Amino acid sequence: MLVFLYDGRVEMDSNFVENRIRPVKLTAKNALFAGHDEGARNWGRVGSLIETCKMNGVEPCAWLKSTLEKIAAGHPLSKIHELLPWNFEPEADTT
Repeated sequence: MLVFLYDGRVEMDSNFVENRIRPVKLTAKNALFAGHDEGARNWGRVGSLIETCKMNGVEPCAWLKSTLEKIAAGHPLSKIHELLPWNFEPEADTT
């Protein structure tokens, strides 16, 4: 509860995060009525990853494409944390 006192990176309040996820959360709640409960949970997961990308200055589509390609190419599960949005470095465009 008082984590911000011990870690200077943590904000004193969560208004920034709450304001960023509010549209995603409202959409997730609305999705509950559109189909299966698991669909709403999946939307929540995807929405959370998209907003995490935005908060870290990462373009969500580029991150998702790169991450899925790396997983398909056999990226080890033990190093999955390397693929999280805050560790993403866009690859140089070779065209």
